[in-house]
Amino acid sequence: MNFLESVQMAGKTLLSNKLRSALTMLGIVIGNASVIAMIGIGEGGQKFVNKQLESLGPNVLFVIPGNRETQRISFEVPKTLVLQDADAIASQVPTVVGVAPELNRRQVVIYRNKNTDVNIIGTTPSFLSVREFETAKGRFFSEVDIKRSNQVVVLGGDLAEKLFGNSNAIGQQLRVGNTSFQVIGTLIAKGSSVGADYDEAALIPITTSANRLVGKNSPYGIALDYLVAAARDSESVDAAEFQITNLLRLRHKINGEDDFTLRTQKDALQTVGQITGALTIMLAAIAGISLFVGGIGIMNIMLVSVTERTQEIGLRKAIGATEQDILLQFIIEAVIVSAAGGLVGTAVGISGILLVGALTPLEASLSPVAIAMAVGVSGGIGLFFGVVPARRAAKLDPIVALRSAS
Repeated sequence: MNFLESVQMAGKTLLSNKLRSALTMLGIVIGNASVIAMIGIGEGGQKFVNKQLESLGPNVLFVIPGNRETQRISFEVPKTLVLQDADAIASQVPTVVGVAPELNRRQVVIYRNKNTDVNIIGTTPSFLSVREFETAKGRFFSEVDIKRSNQVVVLGGDLAEKLFGNSNAIGQQLRVGNTSFQVIGTLIAKGSSVGADYDEAALIPITTSANRLVGKNSPYGIALDYLVAAARDSESVDAAEFQITNLLRLRHKINGEDDFTLRTQKDALQTVGQITGALTIMLAAIAGISLFVGGIGIMNIMLVSVTERTQEIGLRKAIGATEQDILLQFIIEAVIVSAAGGLVGTAVGISGILLVGALTPLEASLSPVAIAMAVGVSGGIGLFFGVVPARRAAKLDPIVALRSAS
């Protein structure tokens, strides 16, 4: 019997037991679909987060008070970074073109009968250029507003729509906590960015925030939650990081470990890549267990098939079929089941990824490597788990097989 005849006979045998073949295939289908979907969703999630980080700009640097150890063990933000540090960086670091300090607090904003809990961001006029925002209406606050601690506010696009709808917000009075503010501008909605949604925020002069809402909670001036520095270009980021570090160490008179942390977009992308990569591998490994279970199911069904077809095996060996013929036929049957399950599972997995991409912000990501590996592994599983039943069938003595079947 040649190879083609073995394939034809294996196909006829599987088609004669359609329901059993389909149920045997089901484990492989689920396993393949899970592996492909998990890898695709994981890669889509990584691309989504990377885009969010890239939207911050390739030349931005974040300076955060406290080193990594104090940030890990303390629930309070260390008061080691002040407004004067931001001014020093802006004026003394040649590779930096702008610095936007931020002092954030959540407060209830009230306008007539509407109120909402939002993030109140105290910052400076350089916020617009550093964070790449534009005003939709009105103006942003100026250096005069900073010096006078004026009670003016600029609203994020979504917050302005929530409070004022289609009405003109400019010139209106609203309350932040117990303090009255005049709306002088609104921002063009930009979308959330890595946990910070400025479209739902209200921005006020940082001095007003310190004097009216937060208080000067550092003996050295206005303590910041963090500051964002914009380097001249992406090639200047490393130089800016080095210069900012040296300047702050001199200002803070540091001899040992830094009392601040400096992070760049490159650091964030690397960290996110490591986390999402590890999660994708973990999800794929969990899904891969389904493939293993499916392989065991193939082996069980093939063993049952050997028992049921004992008479057939005996007759074939009695009329001249060799052990290799029997071995090849049963292995082919196992591989056909697993490969067909792999192809169906691949189609289901791809459909799942496309559905997730259509219904969520995650980008649909089809990995040809993952698809090829999943189909190849499923075929390999059929071969691996089909060997034991095939060897058992091939080793049957034809006389014993015929006697036991009669």
